[in-house]
Amino acid sequence: MKKLIFSVVALLVGSTVLAQPVMSYEEAEAKANEILKSLTLEEKLSMTQGHNRFFFPGVPEKGLPYIYTTDASMGVKNKQHLHDAGEVILAERTTQFPAFIMLAATFNPDLAYKYGHAVGEEARMAGAGVILGPGMNIYRNARCGRNFEYLGEDPHLAASIIYDYVTGMQSTGTLACAKHFLGNQTEFYRRRSNSIIDERAIMEIYTPAFKAAIDAGVATVMTAYNQLNGEWAGESKYVITDLLRGTLGFKGMVMSDWNSIYDWKNVILSGQNLDMPGEDMFYIKKKPADLVAEGVVTEKDIENMIRPTIATCIRWGLYDRYNSGKQYDKSLEAKLPAHLEISYQTAAEGAVLLRNNGILPLATTKRVLVVGKWFDSVPHGGGAARVTGYDHHPLRQVLTDAFGGNVKFVEKPTAAELKAAEVVLCVTGTYDSESTERPFEMEKKDEKLVRLAVESNPNTIVLVHSGSAINMTAWADKCAALLYGWYPGQNGLEAICDIIIGKVNPSGKLPMTIERDFADSPAVNSVPEGFNLAKAKGNPNEKAFHPWTYDVHYDESVLVGYRWYEKKNIKTLFPFGYGLSYTTFELAKPKILSKGKVKTLTDEAPLKVAIEVNNTGAVAGAEVVQLYIAEKNPTVLRPNKELKAFRKVTVEPGKKAVVTFEVDKKMCSYWCDKNHAWTANAGEYEILIGTSSADIVAVLPFVVK
Repeated sequence: MKKLIFSVVALLVGSTVLAQPVMSYEEAEAKANEILKSLTLEEKLSMTQGHNRFFFPGVPEKGLPYIYTTDASMGVKNKQHLHDAGEVILAERTTQFPAFIMLAATFNPDLAYKYGHAVGEEARMAGAGVILGPGMNIYRNARCGRNFEYLGEDPHLAASIIYDYVTGMQSTGTLACAKHFLGNQTEFYRRRSNSIIDERAIMEIYTPAFKAAIDAGVATVMTAYNQLNGEWAGESKYVITDLLRGTLGFKGMVMSDWNSIYDWKNVILSGQNLDMPGEDMFYIKKKPADLVAEGVVTEKDIENMIRPTIATCIRWGLYDRYNSGKQYDKSLEAKLPAHLEISYQTAAEGAVLLRNNGILPLATTKRVLVVGKWFDSVPHGGGAARVTGYDHHPLRQVLTDAFGGNVKFVEKPTAAELKAAEVVLCVTGTYDSESTERPFEMEKKDEKLVRLAVESNPNTIVLVHSGSAINMTAWADKCAALLYGWYPGQNGLEAICDIIIGKVNPSGKLPMTIERDFADSPAVNSVPEGFNLAKAKGNPNEKAFHPWTYDVHYDESVLVGYRWYEKKNIKTLFPFGYGLSYTTFELAKPKILSKGKVKTLTDEAPLKVAIEVNNTGAVAGAEVVQLYIAEKNPTVLRPNKELKAFRKVTVEPGKKAVVTFEVDKKMCSYWCDKNHAWTANAGEYEILIGTSSADIVAVLPFVVK
């Protein structure tokens, strides 16, 4: 297979990082209109489709170079396969960061900015103008193979992380792509699914993260594979023009997901700007040139379609950068050590300690028997989010460095070996990937080993690597400790080890609820009857065109995640926002800092809330203070409470910190599907302060007028 090393053959220049767009949307559109006048119809038609799988189209002889895009969720994919070049190496090394869901588990938007900035720098280093991420589809379904690329079940948490991530990335001059718009909560035959979602759920649950990206200035958006309420997302005027551009106010360019369109007339008139990757699929009968020739669409329609692509590349200086050979910035390789620190910090803050009977932290003098898998590799997800990384630090290496001769590795131990061990560390989990749904249950051999370990030895610590929740009900309360390590990146297992031995105090919180049984989930019927996920190995013929679709009914509406379990009074295994520490915290009674006995919220006067966080333990640690809002007598279906603010604060032992929040009327609002607007009813509300959705320590009443 032919290989090209782009970073060697390209002209290498010093750092040319852009802090912001080089001009306004209006200025860029005016320049795009001038360029359109110089293009022939054939050239305009060529701009409707991507080039060579991963490039924006171009007309180089007219000053419009091809702009490289690259996959990224856990960093920058440094190898891609192009039609005319085979495997192409974009950069010798790029960092494999922890999974996006692990970033969400940090509850740390400041860290999200650093993460996004680092990925943006590596894209500049590799010569990519656009990163095909971040993914921000809400976690509704624990079996979705792509959950590890997303940010959990709560729209406020996802929006908070996304805003800073996009801001950080685009501050480097790398364009972000918010995906997948909209309703892509299943990977089961994702090109055949029809997500049926009501207007309130769309606005309250599934679009806030996209709105946050838009508010952060995101340059591009990618539409989803699925249908939304009966229309393919990539060719729906409602999805692209009415909702994304109209209601949410997006002004940039929109691209399809790879091979996700079917009718070019719909595509051209929907507001879609670019078909990616630009391959002519056998099931598409008429192409843009045919439709223009037949008078079904006009040349003006083609211009309207491609204008945002040209304007976006102008606005962000991509054409100038590529034309001058400055797309590669090799000087940024010097930043790789700093990026590794960010990767480590994300894993250290994102690992979630779910159970601990006091066995952790573990003294390195303890004799540890490590069983299970992933001894010599770094757990990771698959598909577009798969980033190779370099200089991996697998578990055998990091534990041996820490415990020396006191650690022993046995993949398949006997019951006798387990019983004889002083401490057992059982490493388990799942391999998740796009285009697949996986069972809620682990593979039988993995489940069998965990059960054997906890039954054989009471000093068993279970370390789980997965992209979403798994069924742990049979053994979660039997292990001595349970640590969720997600997919931690190339050096994240160092952070996991440092948590185990106490060099790092865990502070991660679950960005989603973990059910006791998948039958409790509102997504239980998302896979059509007759399909057995336990027997399926992915989705056969997933890329093929099928003459059928199936409906995914979002009957729970706005009751996603903890909202569902609380309203239905279903007991969960671990609640949203939950995570333990090696220290203890006490939240003093919060106060609403406003005058009068009756605390009143108006448009003109938001409420300020202050709460004192005391570290009552022996070590420094970080706590996430979570603020929820509840309407006492709602006139429409509303959750029992909704997360509206959070703060992560580090406190030294014996010290305290004061956390403040500002509550405004938007936090009390719901989307009225009659008026098609945000509405806050007058009446009684409550502020609920806690450390998880289930651990509320204080309730503060107030009134909205």
